[in-house]
Amino acid sequence: MPTSATPAVERIARVLAGRHLSQNGEGSDPHAASAVDAAWCNHVEDAYAILHTLREPDAQMAQAGDVAVWRSMIGAVLARRSEA
Repeated sequence: MPTSATPAVERIARVLAGRHLSQNGEGSDPHAASAVDAAWCNHVEDAYAILHTLREPDAQMAQAGDVAVWRSMIGAVLARRSEA
């Protein structure tokens, strides 16, 4: 199974930054990559909040896979926060 080299929190934070900055989201910058690189760290707490909300799968998610594995995976990300 392919995995990302970029931590989940950073990927979520980058998406949030991109939505705020990029013309493709709510922003006005048509080339926001550099701005996202500079700003994603400002969205880390929001990324953790999103993951905290997702720690319990909804019914559709639970039907698609193993709930215990999901909780373990999200829990592993959230545990990194307490280590930092």
